[in-house]
Amino acid sequence: MKGFFSVLLLFLAPVIGFSQNLSGVWRGSFQAEGSIMGMANRYKFEVQLVQNDKFFQGVTYSYLTTVFYGKATMSGSINPTTRKVLIEENKLVEVRMSGGTDACLMTLFLQYSRTGNEEYLQGTYSSNNVKDSLYCGRGTVILKKVQESDFYKEPFLVEWEKQKRSTPKIEAKPAPKPGLAQAPVPKKDTIQPKVEEEPPAKIQITPAVPIDTVKAAPAPVEEKKLPPPPPILRTRTNELAKTFTTNERKVILKIYDNGVIDNDTISVYHNNRLVISNQRLTDKAITLTIHLGPDDINHEIVMVAENLGDIPPNTAMMVVEMGPRRQEVHLTSTEQKNAKIIIKYEP
Repeated sequence: MKGFFSVLLLFLAPVIGFSQNLSGVWRGSFQAEGSIMGMANRYKFEVQLVQNDKFFQGVTYSYLTTVFYGKATMSGSINPTTRKVLIEENKLVEVRMSGGTDACLMTLFLQYSRTGNEEYLQGTYSSNNVKDSLYCGRGTVILKKVQESDFYKEPFLVEWEKQKRSTPKIEAKPAPKPGLAQAPVPKKDTIQPKVEEEPPAKIQITPAVPIDTVKAAPAPVEEKKLPPPPPILRTRTNELAKTFTTNERKVILKIYDNGVIDNDTISVYHNNRLVISNQRLTDKAITLTIHLGPDDINHEIVMVAENLGDIPPNTAMMVVEMGPRRQEVHLTSTEQKNAKIIIKYEP
């Protein structure tokens, strides 16, 4: 079933003053829309993560049983002003599944909550196929923080728990009660021992399989010279999301908000020229038409985040229509990187 396996990139957003570390095991389920009696499309879901400051890394398991599952790496960050959570799929590293079943990557929009000593993450998700980025469906998710894993605790989590146990707790001394004799103040020339607490080491997670690095060098355009890139394309990284090849003379791009509409605003550049300026992403398409030809065969389309919306980062779904072909690609942009696609014309 599509949407079965997931790699998650979490953006956990606590309120101001919410300083509890979210490191540990989170377990629950996700359920696709259209399930009958709440069971037909429900799968178990587990997240193991370690948090450092406002960032964290970890792995996820999506499964029916511990012998029929998908495992993935994930990473994320925390918004300190809300308890909203963004989970975006990253890299599938292990799959045990039956033939004919597709693996899909999910993007989740969750909310952190706490009831007594129990902590929850719950909300919705949308998903896309790992092979062709086609839409896999959407649904709901709920996770609860637990002590043990259905599989085994990852080495990075075991190491974090070991460091947590070995870190000494510093207890504040109570103030002296009135009327009691106080300890003498040491003389200036008395050398007092200095106790330094060694901070826990930052935990680095090694993926189960190497993550491929995509390097795409655009073919030189000899027929036409491009204008120089504007500052926002020079000062930010332009990360390639996908390259499309077509023999159609016209390509139509439609850009939507990817998931929850949260006031993301974008600009779009076509071959270094501004073609869309400060447009808000919604469930209504922002449309751009690109004309291709033998004198203009390579086209770079760059999406720039003008803000990060209510739930960082700035995410969008782009539908690329090339004649009868229709493909989807998910784009993510921040204040440090832009999202880019390349369209090549081959007669």
